[in-house]
Amino acid sequence: MLENIYRHQRDNANSFTASTEGANEVTSAIIASTSTNLSAVLPFLFIGGLTGLLFSELIFTISAAIFASMIIAITLVPAYAAKVTNIKTNRIRQAIDHAVDNLQRAYASIISVLLHFRWLVVLGFITGLAFSIPVFLSGKHIVLPNLDDGLITVRISGDTGVSLAEMDQKTQLIEGMFSGQPETATLYTLVGGSVYGRSQRETPSQASITVQLKPLPERLISSGEWIKRMDKLIAKQQLAGFEVRMSQRGIRGIRTNRGDEDISLRLQGANDAQLKLLADDIAEKMRLIPGISNVTHSAEDEQFELAMTLDRERAASLGVNLQDIKQATQIALQGVVVSDYLDNDKSYDIRLRLPQSEITSPQDMESILLFPGKDNTGPIYLGTVANVELLKSPISILRDNQMRIVELTASLSDGTTLGEALNSLGQLRSQIILPKAYTLYDGGSQKALQDQQRLTVLLLLLALFLVFVVMAVQYESLLNPLIIILSVPFTAIGIALAIDVLALPLSMPVWLGMIMLVGIVVNNAILLVEYIEIEREKRRDITSSIVAAARLRLRPILMTTLSTVVGMIPLALGWGEGAEMLQPLAITVVWGLSFSMLVSLLLVPIMYHLLHSLKSTKVQKSVTT
Repeated sequence: MLENIYRHQRDNANSFTASTEGANEVTSAIIASTSTNLSAVLPFLFIGGLTGLLFSELIFTISAAIFASMIIAITLVPAYAAKVTNIKTNRIRQAIDHAVDNLQRAYASIISVLLHFRWLVVLGFITGLAFSIPVFLSGKHIVLPNLDDGLITVRISGDTGVSLAEMDQKTQLIEGMFSGQPETATLYTLVGGSVYGRSQRETPSQASITVQLKPLPERLISSGEWIKRMDKLIAKQQLAGFEVRMSQRGIRGIRTNRGDEDISLRLQGANDAQLKLLADDIAEKMRLIPGISNVTHSAEDEQFELAMTLDRERAASLGVNLQDIKQATQIALQGVVVSDYLDNDKSYDIRLRLPQSEITSPQDMESILLFPGKDNTGPIYLGTVANVELLKSPISILRDNQMRIVELTASLSDGTTLGEALNSLGQLRSQIILPKAYTLYDGGSQKALQDQQRLTVLLLLLALFLVFVVMAVQYESLLNPLIIILSVPFTAIGIALAIDVLALPLSMPVWLGMIMLVGIVVNNAILLVEYIEIEREKRRDITSSIVAAARLRLRPILMTTLSTVVGMIPLALGWGEGAEMLQPLAITVVWGLSFSMLVSLLLVPIMYHLLHSLKSTKVQKSVTT
């Protein structure tokens, strides 16, 4: 709006008349471009799920800003521009205007030449689009980008039977290595089990460390690089019997599968021993897949439990009942509180139990004395009526749909996308032959990724349809909207270049940026097509109208495109913590919009000339007939 008014003010001494004429020429184009922008992004407001949760507020803000900018552009800008009665120029302004005039003349000359090679230009863009399509089908998909908030989860597992003291010693060694790193801010260590909410699990062979690194501006390496460095340092320690797994936590509160890690597979079956053997075999094969680390399964962690088998007939004949055995073993192992001791204001329990040094094996348990209730029976050993042994048992038992399962989990290494890992796992699953009644299925990551892809494709097609419908209603024609909408798919060339050059994975913000571009990239095409129609109303031929419109519309197209691109560059550079979430969106908009400017300046005039020439030829043939 402002550029068009300024152009009229340079040619017309009456500022009010120049503002009125300039505003009238572009008002319909501004309303059309704003309507297409809103129609492309508004469907997001009616979407639920993870996409709606994360991006609905962003889309609402963008929609409100677009609508407000249209109101300002068609009301305040012409009113304020009419108040300008004197356009001052200086050497810098004259130099800029002279450079732009030369650029406009050069561009008009290029368009005049290219109009003679229309099909060659169209073929060039189609070839570029054909080469860019495989980039979107490469399988490098993720649901959401990782946020480098410096929070790293470390899980330490020891062999079954490792004492708590030994586990604590090894954990302190690893904790010291972590605290010695300059990027480490805080550490939280838990040895001997785990705590989740109000529930806790005591397992001597398990430990965890939560590492919080310093904020991103205060460290020189990312969390992934820090994990690689610590993996090498821990490997040098040669901690036999201990396994250390480190992973970077995703977005807090958001899980794309039912497991705690990036990848989750579930093995379902009836026999626990068979499930463990199958899970061990599948886990070994998963470890061979590049880009996957921290492979483990829920049946790996086991613990020893004391199992007591009672000879009920013998116990009954000797007068020993189950309550006597329970009481004796409880006193021996856990003890019972028999009194308390008061020291000033504090109370301490007095617990009666056997010394721990006397209970070190199942045989020691069998040596516990029992005192039967029968008068003619003396004390007897527990081993006389019961057999005590140590048995291995899983630490956790998982079920899905009331069926016993073993969960296999893994993390993604730096540079590996979820789509690539799931494709590799899909090939592995097709090669594994399971016994009858055993099933291996995805834990939710694949379904989340597929749902996201289906949703984004649906939104993309819906945005294209709504943009086309809005333009068809405004123009009361299908030809010009078709010319404008045909420029949208070629924007994918610029996005494909960004994905390939920057190794950018296809995530939800990338798809959101592509959908937003559907409404944005048509703005330049609308400006150009609108002015071509204005020139044709002056009874100019189609070629002259296109060249004149191309020359005059170059400046506003450069202004609008470059202002948007420059405004997006700070976000595209990913400055500051948490920028990883919207950085892919900004990169998509910057590269896509930059290339769309080339599409608007070269392809749109060619397509306009091509389709309108075909239409004129058909009209002439029908008139002749």
